Amino acid sequence: MQISKYLKQYRIPFSGLSRGKHEFEFEIEDKFFDCYEHSLVKKGTLQALVSLQKQENMLVVNFHITGMIQLTCDVCLTEFDSPVEFEERVLVKFSEDDWADNTEEVLTLSKTDYELDIAELLYEYINVRVPYYSKCSEQGIGISCDPEMLAKLSNETETTEEENTEEKIDPRWDILKNIKNN
Repeated sequence: MQISKYLKQYRIPFSGLSRGKHEFEFEIEDKFFDCYEHSLVKKGTLQALVSLQKQENMLVVNFHITGMIQLTCDVCLTEFDSPVEFEERVLVKFSEDDWADNTEEVLTLSKTDYELDIAELLYEYINVRVPYYSKCSEQGIGISCDPEMLAKLSNETETTEEENTEEKIDPRWDILKNIKNN
């Protein structure tokens, strides 16, 4: 499968590494996000600096991710670039058991594993950074919402409010008003 071949570049072969600190650099682009059907991020250009500290019975992996992701404004529907910069850390322990005892910060690998696949970790870390509510002026740099779209939305809102006001008048009240006037 082509997608899995693309994600192979996000694997770190740790078995041949000496003890100590090792640095790796990964580029994350649109093709990375295309590999995940339900990704909140569809486009972006990021760089992941991965620092792997190899110890006798575990790995300490630190991620420093910077770049831009493309978001869609929830107000005006404009697509805009939003800067992202964050750090994460994961501990990798080795076990002879086959079952995975993973938590948010601790991954378990078999003692026979020789490489660490970080694609899923990168995907999760980036998608967690997507704000619940996106707005051009809040997450973008030097941009604001599209004035034409805001004008259309305000006209639509006013028209809808007028229609709702007219619809709210129940005809039975008109009859009762006539009784009061007599």
